[in-house]
Order: sequence, then C-alpha cells, then structure tokens
Amino acid sequence: MVSHTPSEASFILVGDSQMLPERSAALEQTRQPPNTHPSEDPSYRVGSSPSYAHDWSSTGVGGRISAHGRHFVDVFGRVLTLHGVNLAGSCKISPANHDHDTFPAHPEAVTFVNRPFPLGEAHEHLARLRRWGLTFVRVLVTWEAVEHEGPGLYDNDYLEYLRSLISLFPLYGITCFVNMHQDVWSRYSGGSGAPAWTLEAVGFDLLALEECGAGWLRGVRGGGHIEAERGVWPTGYQKLSAATMATLFWAGDTFAPKLRIRTREGKETSAQQFLQNAYLDMWEVVARTLGDLDAVLGFEIMNEPHHGYINLPSLHEFNYNTDLHLSHVPTALQSFLLGAGYPTEVAFWTRSFPLPTRHTSTSILNSASRKAWREDGPTGGRDIWEMHGVWGYDMEKKAGVVLRENYFVKDPMTDKPVDWYTDCYFPFINRWTNRVRSASSSDKLVFLEPIPNEFCPRSWGPEQPANMIYAPHWYDLRVLFEKAHGDFSVNVQGLSRGMFFLKAFYWGHKGARENFSLQIRNIVEEGYKSLGERPIVIGECGVPMDMNKGEAFTSGDFKWQSRMMDAMITGLERSLVGFTLWTYNPDNNDIEGDHWNGEHFSWFSRARAPDARQSLEQSSEILDAGARILESVVRPYAAKTAGIPLHAEYEMTTGRFKFSWAVPSSASNAIPSGGPRVDTPPRDSHVPLLARETEIFLPAQLTKGRKVIVRGLAPGDTWNHDEARQTLFILPKERIAGRVHSIDVSVEPPLDLFTPNDLLSDFGICLWALGGILVAMLLYFIGAR
Repeated sequence: MVSHTPSEASFILVGDSQMLPERSAALEQTRQPPNTHPSEDPSYRVGSSPSYAHDWSSTGVGGRISAHGRHFVDVFGRVLTLHGVNLAGSCKISPANHDHDTFPAHPEAVTFVNRPFPLGEAHEHLARLRRWGLTFVRVLVTWEAVEHEGPGLYDNDYLEYLRSLISLFPLYGITCFVNMHQDVWSRYSGGSGAPAWTLEAVGFDLLALEECGAGWLRGVRGGGHIEAERGVWPTGYQKLSAATMATLFWAGDTFAPKLRIRTREGKETSAQQFLQNAYLDMWEVVARTLGDLDAVLGFEIMNEPHHGYINLPSLHEFNYNTDLHLSHVPTALQSFLLGAGYPTEVAFWTRSFPLPTRHTSTSILNSASRKAWREDGPTGGRDIWEMHGVWGYDMEKKAGVVLRENYFVKDPMTDKPVDWYTDCYFPFINRWTNRVRSASSSDKLVFLEPIPNEFCPRSWGPEQPANMIYAPHWYDLRVLFEKAHGDFSVNVQGLSRGMFFLKAFYWGHKGARENFSLQIRNIVEEGYKSLGERPIVIGECGVPMDMNKGEAFTSGDFKWQSRMMDAMITGLERSLVGFTLWTYNPDNNDIEGDHWNGEHFSWFSRARAPDARQSLEQSSEILDAGARILESVVRPYAAKTAGIPLHAEYEMTTGRFKFSWAVPSSASNAIPSGGPRVDTPPRDSHVPLLARETEIFLPAQLTKGRKVIVRGLAPGDTWNHDEARQTLFILPKERIAGRVHSIDVSVEPPLDLFTPNDLLSDFGICLWALGGILVAMLLYFIGAR
C-alpha cells in the first residue's frame, strides 16, 4: 500500500500492541507527571518505587526525558545515563524479498516490512534488550524502505509495521531515537539508504554502475568476506555514483546548476532541490507517523553524512589520511572517465606495514566501454562533470584533461571558498529540524553527527539548533581495517594528528583501556569545546566478531572480542556519556555475519538461540542464549542519578563497580583552562532536583548466586538490591548541596575471569634486567675513564 503525499501517509492505524495489563495501567497513571519523586517523602523506604533503573518509559522517568546542559534528565531532575544498541543491522541489508542474482533489477518492488524482525518476534527481542540493560535504542530506517516505489510514493505497510513495533517499546522500558541510515548513499551504489530512483533521476544507469567502476556492489550481494573483498566497501564514497549523489544533494545548486530534473508534477527543478525536497517530504511522513509515540525521544537526520567531492582540492588524488585506499581506487578524474565509457588505468592498493596500504599495481577498468549515464537521462548520456566543464577528453592524446582543478573548493560563480559544514550541512539541518518538529512536536530532540571519528568542527558552535544532541561515532580504525585484536593496540586518532609514534603504541588489556579511553575522551571534550554544554551520545561503536581470522567461531573462545568490547565500554564509562552499540542483529550467523558488505558486528545471533517468546521476564536466563561476550556487554551503570555523575568505572574481571556523584550546588564552578573537561562537569545551574534516590542497573548475570556488598555510604544512607528488577537503589539520608557521594559495589564471591595485563606485568622482569645491564655498563665505562 502506498500514499502520494506526506499528509496521506501520516494516517496509520496501529494493530493490537499486546500491552501487558499492569504496564498499561502504570502508563495511564503517569500521564500527569508527579511534582516530586516518592523518595522525597521522609518516610519513603528505599527501593519501594515501582520502576527499575533502566526503564525510560513515562512510568520510569515520571513523564518525558529532556536535555539540560550536558545531561539527559528526567522529570525529577535526575541525570540519566542511557546505554543501548542500534536496532538493527538487518534494517540496512537486503529487503525481505531481495534476490542476489537479480539485484539491482526491479528496485521499486522491494519491501522492508519485518526489518529488523517480524512483530511476532518483537516481544522476545525487546525483553532480551531489557534483561541486558540496553534499553536506549537507535532505530534504523532507510529512505529506500519508506519511498522505494518512486518519488512521493510512500510504503504505508512498512510505516504501519514500524509504528506497531515502536509502540511496543514502553512495555520494556525502551526509549529510542529514529535514525535515517545511509552508507555510500544507497544499496545501488554499494551501501544502504536512498532508493534507486534517486540515482536514476540524475541520469545514472543502475545496471551499468558496477561494470564501469562507478560503484562496488558485491558487498550488498552477500560478498565482502573473502580477503580480496574485505573492507572494500568504504572506498565507495570516493567512486563516481556515491560521490556525485552526495555532491548533488548537498550542493547541486552550486556545482551542477545545469542539471535539471522534471518532478512528478511536471516542473523542472535543480538536482539539489529535487533531492532535498524529496528527503524532507519523506522525513515529514516518518515524523508524522512516529512523532506522537511515547517511546520516540527524537530524530537523527542522517547516518554518517558524507560531502562527496565538496572541498576536494585535487581531481588527481584523494587524501590518504582521510579516504581509504584499498583495491581499485580511481581518482576523481579517473572516475569521470570510467563513467563516461573510457577504459582507464586505475591504481590498485593492498594492505601493508607500517602504512595501512600501498600502491602495488594498476589495471585497466571498464574495458567494455560501458557508460554510467543513461542516454535518455537528464544529462543526455554525458558525464555530469564534463557537462559542467570540470574536465574534457583529448581525442588526439586519448586522455582525460582536467579543466578546473579546484572546481569543488570554491563556488564556480563567485569564487568564494565553500565549506561543507557551514555552507551545506547546517543550512539543511535547520530546514530539516523545522520540518520534523512541525510534523511531530517542538520538544523532539534532534541528533546530529559529523563524519565518523572526526572531531566536532568549531563552526558548529553558533549554528546548532535548540535541543540538539551531539551523536558522533567512534571505532578503533586499526581493528576495523585489520580485523585483528590482541595485546598490541594503536592510537590511530593520535597518529593522524601528529602524535609521536612511540607514544601511540599500547600493550595489554590495561593499555587498550587507556588507548580507547583517551580517544573517546578526545571526541567528547572536543564536542563540549565546540558546542558548549550539550548531551553527547556515541551513536555507533562496536567490535567485529570475526576478527583474528574468525577463529572464535571454531574454538568458541571469544576472548579477544570480549576484551576489546570491555576496553571500549570502559572508555565510554570514563567519559560519562551514553551510547548505542553497533549492533544487535538477529539475522546474524557465523558464516555470513550481518549479511552486508562482510560486516560481522552483532554479538547476538538468532541462529544460535532457542525460541524464548514464552519467557520474557528480566530473570529469564533463556534470553541470554545466542549471545556472545555478555560478560563485557552487560555491566552495571548508574542509570538515574540524583545528582551530577563524577566518575564511573566497572572492573569486568571481578564484578566491582565504583561510582561517585555530587549534589548540585548554587556555587558557580569555573570552566577549566583548556576548555570543558569530562571529569569537571558543571555542578551549578542544574534543574530542580526532586528526588533523593539513585537507581543503578545491576545485571542478574552478575548477582545471581552471589552476595551484593555496598561500601562507602554515609551513616543513615540506605540501599536495597532487587534482583528481579536488576536494580540497586541508593537513598542518601540527606540531600546537602555540594556533597559528593561515592559507592563501591562488589559481589561475593567475586568474578575471576582474568588478570588485566600491561607492559610491566608481562615484561617487567625483562625491563628491570635490561635497565640493570645498561646501568652496569654505564658505571663500567665511567670507571674505565
């Protein structure tokens, strides 16, 4: 079923939500939020409130979550730490009726209903996330899923499915933000996201893109697992189809004004306005469909936005430090030539050391002279950039010639330098923000992110919309590239910014924790420096399950995956930020991974799990079946803090959790020299604190069969552990402005997983011996004089 306008697509009925009676009654009672939390009553007994720590529904937070300063807060002014997942990697893979053999034919007939999973399985998956304390969800939606049939034709069956699914979230304490996901523009250019008609509208021939080198599609056909294909898909950002589409979307009016597209109404418009208007119309449909749901906290404009050719200083090369060079990597000029049907010699790059890759050979691509451009398209079969005088073809020399080397650096008409963030990204963000809020409500949070692993640009400061959440991504780039992790780790972030190379090397599990903590902390603090006091959520961070040549699938020992996940989450905890891990994907299996471009990040696999639909309680251990590395993923955290979090750290090897927080005060604390810091959050100007009780998620996997011990409380402070609700309640006797509370939570008997190592623990004796020898030699030479 399709609709033709955003307003038509917004009227969708929701089927039976199977709401549990007790939850339905609780939600009804909280429609009018109370003025204060029950713990404000002097006679209140610790832990007697009906919620649990990781419950983000209106029941659990007294109404609606909002943003204040660098924190999320509930109605009672408690600071919320949100831990969760991306749901799910399966949303960006092939649609339910996809056929690898015929792709990319018949793109209009696809359906994404039942992505990420059928509604009949939803309760099991949501109960599993609740048991694991991962109740903050980044819901993945693609433009193709909503509008695959054609411009203005919206798939109401998919929208109804999506609304029905998200309507179930409050039953399990889940809140979410909706992310419009894309990678390399579209499945039809080698990634995910935009529908096929966007490429066809500007003149691309879908059936020719792969043959002429304008896109690498084997990864979306199920490839990407063998060594020759591993990790090639990100190079698609530099190839003709994806780079051109991103350029047209963000700055087609500036760089491709000659390209005109006829709309469904028969009007001619620019490529930029055609694409952006269609995107905004689609977003309006989504916002109207989902914006009134209790679980929807906000919206995220676009996953990992890319600038295409904008700001590319040379058509003869890409920046080696920012653009992946692997397999065949044509320059911009070479991409233009290939797309125009000219066989072209292209460099081939392979993995190497100490540099990640090196140029090892060249090959002639597109020997069949296939053109990427349709003769009946708006360019008349010509390359769009040749049409704009960026390059030409010398018939005598049979070679491409660059005519405007710095074309994408300055406005061709005014010669004014173009900055992608300032001139393209933020103007569109403001249009999008107004559109989605007008279609839903003005209090919806908007989530924005820069290019992955990049520091927040300073230009973002004055441009940010109200109630913005900064949601950058962080991955360990070395592990992603090499698909390997052990005792040796490298600070790639530091090396790319000029760090002395020996300082960038770390050893052991302690070293990995320090390495990842530093990198994540830098991302967070640079965000504060650019944006001021804004909440930060790490929207994607994850660990590949198939690293170290996939040996864990044979041995069953996911030791290194578990240790890397622990090091990464330790870094997130030390930075006191929320996160949504990449990824929970029920379609994952050991052989095909996440079924998209060779990715293999899901620590849960339905193929390994029994049916658990009849056992949905938090105490149900059957929900854990099918998971890997839960010992590092499922961990304690202070979910709702009656004060300002100062420090949080969990030692997964023993099960010990430490946390400290401060009661807000009226005294102003100065910004530290060098700018805002993670460990010195503002303690003044906080919203009124209307609760004394702090709620900590304490997983049943850790506490079952063990005694919980809480140390550090002041006289008169009380605590209560409810294993069924997986919550540790802490109730200070008094709330005194400026007071710092610290707790040390452990279990008896403690866990005994392994001993975290570092350089000294592994090589200390050798280092001391070597030092002794050097000292002795020095003394000998001194004495010999």
